[in-house]
Amino acid sequence: MDGKKLEYKGDKALKELEKLTQNADEVQENLLKEIVTRNGETEYLKKYLFGSKDVLEFKRSVPVITYKAIRPYIQRIANGEASSLITAHPITEMLCSSGTSAGEPKLMPSIEEDLDRRTFLYNLNMPIMNQYIPGLDEGKGMFLYFVKAEMSTPCGLPARTVLTSYYKSMHFKFRSRDPYTDFTSPDEAILCTDSNQSMYCQLLAGLVHRNQVLRLGAVFASAFLRAISFLERNWMNICNDIRDGQVDLTEVTDLKCRTAMSTILSLPDPRLADEIEAICSRESWKGIICQLWPKAKYIEAVVTGSMAQYIPALQYYSDEKLPLVCTMYASSECYFGVNMKPLCSPDKVSFTLLPNMGYFEFIPLGVNGTLLLDVDEDEEVPQNKLVSLVDVKLGCYYELVVTTFSGLNRYRIGDVLLVTGFQNKAPQFRFICRRNVVLSIDNDKTNEEDLHKSITVAKKLLEPYNALLVEYTSYAETSSVPGHYVIYWEIVQCSSALSSSLVNNNNVNEILANELDLNVIEDCCIAVEEELDYNYRRCRSNDKSVGPLEIRVVKPGTFESLMDLYINQGGSINQYKTPRCIKSNAALKLLDSNVKARFFSPRNPTWIP
Repeated sequence: MDGKKLEYKGDKALKELEKLTQNADEVQENLLKEIVTRNGETEYLKKYLFGSKDVLEFKRSVPVITYKAIRPYIQRIANGEASSLITAHPITEMLCSSGTSAGEPKLMPSIEEDLDRRTFLYNLNMPIMNQYIPGLDEGKGMFLYFVKAEMSTPCGLPARTVLTSYYKSMHFKFRSRDPYTDFTSPDEAILCTDSNQSMYCQLLAGLVHRNQVLRLGAVFASAFLRAISFLERNWMNICNDIRDGQVDLTEVTDLKCRTAMSTILSLPDPRLADEIEAICSRESWKGIICQLWPKAKYIEAVVTGSMAQYIPALQYYSDEKLPLVCTMYASSECYFGVNMKPLCSPDKVSFTLLPNMGYFEFIPLGVNGTLLLDVDEDEEVPQNKLVSLVDVKLGCYYELVVTTFSGLNRYRIGDVLLVTGFQNKAPQFRFICRRNVVLSIDNDKTNEEDLHKSITVAKKLLEPYNALLVEYTSYAETSSVPGHYVIYWEIVQCSSALSSSLVNNNNVNEILANELDLNVIEDCCIAVEEELDYNYRRCRSNDKSVGPLEIRVVKPGTFESLMDLYINQGGSINQYKTPRCIKSNAALKLLDSNVKARFFSPRNPTWIP
């Protein structure tokens, strides 16, 4: 990618975006031709192309693959063999996927110019937002960004998360200092590998600049809510630091962070400290975000897919006054596209895939509202079944397949997308689910979307009791016969607030006994089952091959402990997503150790042959 594109901001960025979408077909074909020309002599592609640089031959001969097929090549490079196994470019680092949505983390090859593509996408966010909310260049952004301590492959290549890669890159460290990149958090706090010290400093800096903050958020909604929880525990110390004009050395031991914060806390400010203390000491934290940052225009975070679970909590803390904005669609493998209508409701978010990010193809999965996940992950996908970017159809479901300069060829991302419209020739997609995150006991196969929909219906039964489902996950219990679905629920009472006094209350049995009719949880069990698909209900009611669904209520704070577990095992706050289907024995052990009550479906769900 031409380095000049890094300078595209404002109107220039929008003009480039218009040009790309108008010529999406031409851009895609030229990009694939360039990839095949560059990488045609690699060991991987020579197996299928025999030295040919013909794009048509690529489409005829190169198979559609999953990580299992490319992993041996990636491992060989990690061990010291040449990058030319899969790409003509030197692989500069391995990017670690989050590993929480589909099992173990994966290593993804990355080359230097990938950072140009990512930066290009980042530079589109503010110009798009400025079309809907003018004046964003007149204040600061409070974004909570985090890095993770990186590892090395056996041959010495850095192995790190995609966001850590970006924040440590020259593109971020030496970015132009303008309204597009004017953040409250000092770089030293973002780059601190101690997540608690980083969080403390970033919240402190955000509160010092509270009257200048126009936009705020984090990469994922889960990370932003974790920050609110952290603030509930630490606001008094933060107020003391503002009042004294210096950071508490017991809270922040990192020298670079302390130096950076001493510049921000240049003078004592008891008046500001009193303002923040008065807000944080209120009994209810409803609307706390708007009270602490009164000029904020929106919250930016991923709230699609599994992150949709956090929408009620974000709305509670913002008193439903701030739009929830998803700006972009990206993964460790490739960055994909942007949201051209950022102020739409979270359930309407669609992303325009940009044709210069990678070569995109699609596996058809259904049409007219019917999603057919009949292509197994390990099943060979005929090349002639793939659909190009500009040939997808409105209202159809697809699984995304990507080819990149860094050596991924026809790689199945695993995301299920729905075509919702077009920006010129470039299609717009709504993220539906991760296709390989399912519960299955017998012939039943429950994907993430169906699980989320069923729980969304069931949790409404809690509302009359002023109870809120704040988090959930699941797993398929197969140690007994028949096996059954287990869903872990974390419930809090919210009669007046989602406050720390409730979140830290461990006696969930007492809460349930006093506030909830215990039968309502059993009603929730059957409500979940009634919303699951035909095959599940047949297995439960007719075949008897699946046992009654179980809800295990865990004590408040359990899912934050689960997040800590994954982070301590090498995960990243930036990339953490609560796994909707647990596969880790350690995670199951943690959840089960916090179970306070168990409930089963009282009857079979409705099933009509």
